Amino acid sequence: MIQLPFRRPRKDPIIAALYGMIVAQARSPIFYRSYGVPDTVAGRFDMIVLHLVLVLQRLKSESPAIQVLGQEVFNLFCRDIDGNFREMGMGDLAVPREMRKVGEAFYGRAAAYETALVADDGLLAGALTRNIFGVPSDGALRLAAYMREAVRRLATQQDFSGAELRFPDPENIASASLEESQSA
Repeated sequence: MIQLPFRRPRKDPIIAALYGMIVAQARSPIFYRSYGVPDTVAGRFDMIVLHLVLVLQRLKSESPAIQVLGQEVFNLFCRDIDGNFREMGMGDLAVPREMRKVGEAFYGRAAAYETALVADDGLLAGALTRNIFGVPSDGALRLAAYMREAVRRLATQQDFSGAELRFPDPENIASASLEESQSA
């Protein structure tokens, strides 16, 4: 099939729904109110990246057809960030440079989180402290507990064709994590 040069790719509703769920979960107010994630552009970007990494890591273990789904979700993330830069008034010459920074940030965080998820909570909380909080905080420990629960729940999900992701309720994780740290 011949592709026209300025034609936009057809939007896949499953890809859009999966990415929408990632963004919606990342925007949950509890992360910013209770966990202490900075409610800034950078903080929100970091939460989207965190959730995207969790989903992409889960999809890596699936069949090649499902792995393609992960690649398409990542591509939509890149288009979304590019579009946001342009909406903020960034010029055509600056967007590629900023997208390179986004790519470096994404892949750096992905490597740190994937490594830390197979290690102990201290390593994961350290990665979260460096990437999201900047200073040691209880929020990093709570977010590490949330990530581990998200990995566990996403691992039980077998079907992604329904465009649904099973993230835990961050409020329940925050409460349980806080109770555990106070009793220790």
